Amino acid sequence: MSARILIAVTHLLGIGHLVRARQLARALAGAGHEVTLASGGMPDGKAPTDYRFVQLPPVRTEGTDFRNLFDERGQAATPERLAARRKQLAALAQELSPDIVVTEHFPFGRRQLAGEFLALLEAAKVVNPQALVLSSIRDVLVAPQRLDRLAEVAERIATQFDAVLVHGDPRVLPLKASWPMTPEIAGKLVYTGYLAASAHGPHPEEPRSGVSKDAPVGFGASWSILRDAISDEMAPQDEGSKGKAGTILVSGGGSAAALPLFEAVLAAARLLPARPFHLLVGRGVAETDFARLRQSAPANAVIERARPDFPALLAGCALSVSQAGYNTVLDLLQAGRPALFIPFDAGNETEQALRAAALERAGLARVVTLAEGPQALAAAIETALARGAPPAARIDLDGAAGTVAAIARLLASRS
Repeated sequence: MSARILIAVTHLLGIGHLVRARQLARALAGAGHEVTLASGGMPDGKAPTDYRFVQLPPVRTEGTDFRNLFDERGQAATPERLAARRKQLAALAQELSPDIVVTEHFPFGRRQLAGEFLALLEAAKVVNPQALVLSSIRDVLVAPQRLDRLAEVAERIATQFDAVLVHGDPRVLPLKASWPMTPEIAGKLVYTGYLAASAHGPHPEEPRSGVSKDAPVGFGASWSILRDAISDEMAPQDEGSKGKAGTILVSGGGSAAALPLFEAVLAAARLLPARPFHLLVGRGVAETDFARLRQSAPANAVIERARPDFPALLAGCALSVSQAGYNTVLDLLQAGRPALFIPFDAGNETEQALRAAALERAGLARVVTLAEGPQALAAAIETALARGAPPAARIDLDGAAGTVAAIARLLASRS
């Protein structure tokens, strides 16, 4: 059963929310649905061909202060800009008359943008009273400390949402580990599996490949082929690994939040002069900070901007050192390489620490914090290298297929 689906997302700090929403849109479009994705965060420059993409006047935050919103020029987001976003979302719902509306992260987060999400839901219900309303969330949430805000979320889920799509695996990390469960919420949870980028099939620009029946859950054959394909032809492009065995690949996602991670790794690299380090720095890190990192790098560390062949570099590295963001973790689980997580924990952020701890308990990674200092980080790197590759991850990484199936069931129950 084909449906018109409208997905609304706003990423504020990194790009993880947008990446996940794009994967969701691509999977649903591949299943034959007519999908529109409305994004209210900073543009990422990608133009999809398999679904419609609508860019709202963007807003963002500075650091972990999610109370204050800014525009693309760094100026405070004006009431006029926020009103324009609400109006555009409502108009989009009126135009599309969607059968399904998906709000990414709301109402569990994005409370500062509640007005526009609620306006979207109201407009969608006016033109199609039978429209399904779904919340799409990651495996871990950051729960507010105030009971009234927890009650507000429970009330909205009970009265305005038909289901909550949890893109995770409850065997590894159930939602109750990060969010207090109420009957209103627990009764509407639908676990889809993790939304791994390659588990549901190729990106439009990637070749199609099969999945080995002997591979771990969600582990595409394309990854084992990719790992075997790492060869000398890659070396001229891969400066960090050229002529060196056992490269330690360091990544930090797309935001500036990874800057302390890179600084800590460089300090540890100075203590391990025989180990080659390759740091991939996201575009969210300012040019001045990027230049400073390069200038301060020891001889055994190569620093460059993040590259599109990151999966290939990851598949061939001796050890990955990274934060524990949703998409980064999934890349690592698919690559099957030794991993050391340094979770982002600034402000009140607990998401990455919870996810990293769950994977450490499962024997899939090791965890160290920035507060432990460069000596501890260097020791953790040596320990992780000595342990070698982790066991195959028995985790459901085919969240795209799980989401498509869940939506099919929801549509069937409505008809």
